[in-house]
Amino acid sequence: MRIKLLGAAIMLGASALSLSACATGFPTKVSRYQAMPAPQGQSFVVVPMDARNMGGLEFSRYAEQVSQAMQAQGYARASSVNDATMVVQVGYKVDDGNLAVVEDPFRYNRYDPFYRGFYGRPFYSRYRYYGPRSAFYWGWDDPYWYSPFGDPVRTYTYYKSELDVNIRRKADNASLFEGRAQAKSATDNLGTIVPNLIEAMFTGFPGRSGETVRITVPPERKVKG
Repeated sequence: MRIKLLGAAIMLGASALSLSACATGFPTKVSRYQAMPAPQGQSFVVVPMDARNMGGLEFSRYAEQVSQAMQAQGYARASSVNDATMVVQVGYKVDDGNLAVVEDPFRYNRYDPFYRGFYGRPFYSRYRYYGPRSAFYWGWDDPYWYSPFGDPVRTYTYYKSELDVNIRRKADNASLFEGRAQAKSATDNLGTIVPNLIEAMFTGFPGRSGETVRITVPPERKVKG
């Protein structure tokens, strides 16, 4: 019995490591408010929310991905702001990192999970976290982020990222779309994070107004641009 449980613990540890490599995809929380018109020849141009990013090489890469996503919806690219009927504003960011603590649920008797485990307090009460909700509220939501043979209390850093997309009608500056995609990840590399957030934002676009959905971008995808 104990051998089987030990094997299960090893598998759980391997599962946690695979998450850090994005093997299970990129989970996001996407909120959208929209009054988008059906595609009927409208054209768009993509601009940064932060004017300092205008003309930047990094922003140009993400702007191209957003443009491709808009074209896939049936809208046409405009050559300039003057020629566009819609203006797509894009902003993105990642924070400086957050510390989380995970406590091994088997720490009291590592080889017998029934000792103060399944018959004691709720299983997840062994996990501690910083902030108003669990560190696994959305994003890398695997509570087994620990090594069964290592320190029973582990700390790790996770990063919160965000993509904002606002679309306005140029003629009267009316808001047509306001979207926000958020995620937690084990990396703060924008080159990895932002393309995934863009894909999540345009999955099921434009969506139901006022609805928040959870979308997981499949792993090992090829990013264009």
